[in-house]
Amino acid sequence: MAGNDVVVDVSGSIATNRADVIGARDAAGGAGFHRLARFAAVLAFAVILLGAWVRLSDAGLGCPDWPGCYGHLDVPAEPHEVARANAIYPERPVETHKAWKEMIHRYFAGTLGLVVFVLAGWALARRQQPGQPVAVPVLLAGVVILQALLGMWTVTIRLNPTIVMLHLIGGFTTLSLLWWLVLRSPGSPLPATAGSGRRLAWLAGVGLVLVIGQIMLGGWTSANYAALHCPDFPTCQGDWLPPLDYGEAFVPWRGSELDFEGGVLDNTARVTIHFTHRLGALLVLLYVGGLALWLRRPGQPSRLRRFAPVLLAALALQIGLGISNVVFSLPLPVAVAHNGGGALLLLSLVTLNHLVHGGEGKGRGMSGEEA
Repeated sequence: MAGNDVVVDVSGSIATNRADVIGARDAAGGAGFHRLARFAAVLAFAVILLGAWVRLSDAGLGCPDWPGCYGHLDVPAEPHEVARANAIYPERPVETHKAWKEMIHRYFAGTLGLVVFVLAGWALARRQQPGQPVAVPVLLAGVVILQALLGMWTVTIRLNPTIVMLHLIGGFTTLSLLWWLVLRSPGSPLPATAGSGRRLAWLAGVGLVLVIGQIMLGGWTSANYAALHCPDFPTCQGDWLPPLDYGEAFVPWRGSELDFEGGVLDNTARVTIHFTHRLGALLVLLYVGGLALWLRRPGQPSRLRRFAPVLLAALALQIGLGISNVVFSLPLPVAVAHNGGGALLLLSLVTLNHLVHGGEGKGRGMSGEEA
């Protein structure tokens, strides 16, 4: 009997050790996934800034083909390469500085796409692990594919405003989903707050929708080259209510034959777009500012009270950058920062929605068992 006891003890020890090894391996895999998701979120933010830098420096057609640049994986540099490129694209002669801006953006975007595909594959491989997000990484892979198509159409349809705006929204969507993935994964830096209530969850959701709508208006303003058509502040061309033409300003599709670089709308239509963007900014200021102040009320969960100043700071930064764009006539660094500020404000609302939805359903629609 003693021998049998020894065998049982040894077998039990081996099984325990094996379980410990597997548990440690799974934990390491989850931590690695979380680190890669955080890296992807930072990279997505950088891609948004680079995209704004390209668009605002009029380099969106710096490479008239896709995915290469005048048939190269880099930018034509040798005299014979430049001559050949100019012969193939006489309407778009090589401008090296613009071409490099576009290609740098493509390199970063391509790297982000590869990282997202790795995350999706990793999530599928770990789908049986408790708490492993699956649906969001797979959705991100689909968004990245759509983003690649929109990037191609941005070039081939020559900066059609609808395509440009959708491409911008796709970038912000990618960033938001990656940040949501970071927040809702095991090891989140900001655990959700239980007991916030449905009312607050609804208010936070409305704030998120308003910010998304304002980002879309900003993309439409930029894509139609309307950022400077109200050159004064707070009035617009000297009027509190300038002449407006909504019928012309928000036509969703104007075909694919035009070259939209520089814009094709008249002054009144562009003023309408800019003025509407300002109205949207005022609405976001009042709503999100009011929401942040409401979060500071006594009785709110302490984590939400501490987060309110972050939301206010992101809002103030974005409003200040928007006004600076007008007052200082759209300097490139400020205009690029305005895009970054929009991303930070959006991430603040995404974070707030994460916090107020509590711990319930943290993996709902995300774990392998429910995907």
